[in-house]
Amino acid sequence: MGIQVLICDDHQPFREGLHTLLDTEPDVTVIGEAVDGRTAIHAAATLQPDVILMDLNMPGTGGIEATRQILQTSPHISILLLTMSEDDDSVFAALQAGARGYLLKGARKADIVHAIRGVDSGGAIFGPAIAKKLMTYFTTPPQPVAHNTFQQLTSREYEILVLIAAHLTNPEIAGKLGLKPKTVRNHVSNIFTKMQVATRAQAIITARDAGLG
Repeated sequence: MGIQVLICDDHQPFREGLHTLLDTEPDVTVIGEAVDGRTAIHAAATLQPDVILMDLNMPGTGGIEATRQILQTSPHISILLLTMSEDDDSVFAALQAGARGYLLKGARKADIVHAIRGVDSGGAIFGPAIAKKLMTYFTTPPQPVAHNTFQQLTSREYEILVLIAAHLTNPEIAGKLGLKPKTVRNHVSNIFTKMQVATRAQAIITARDAGLG
């Protein structure tokens, strides 16, 4: 059957158009569609596709949370975000959740098919605009951290933020600092509150902008 694909998007015309587009490719087979993240989670568990084309913004469970939950139980599935959003928070949240690629919905047919084949082969695929954004982000030299940066954090919270900015997970931080996982979770929650951020990706971006990581 070639590469088995699940399409997850809440807009029926877009799903149908994408389905029709992929039907012309001899090595790609659409085996199902989902209208939201919750449906995608169930379909992924049942159908076990090779690749999921996942929209980001949907009613109820969104694409980021769906990606995270799917990969917790089926890490072998490659998830490609196909969305209208290209802001930094969305891109990095998708990467944190485990997405293997990120394309904008205006991408050409050839780019979408290339991305499907790429993530199915184990690659990480990003559209030109997203790739440029990532290159700029990771090649920009960090600015020196001011002594009063994040002064609202305790010394332990600051230490944990440095590790968050280095992309360590909570269990990894707990192991490195000799803390209980629950203690780290509490510290991370306090850090997010004090920094006025809602996600780990936002905390990483803010920390890196200040020169951490």
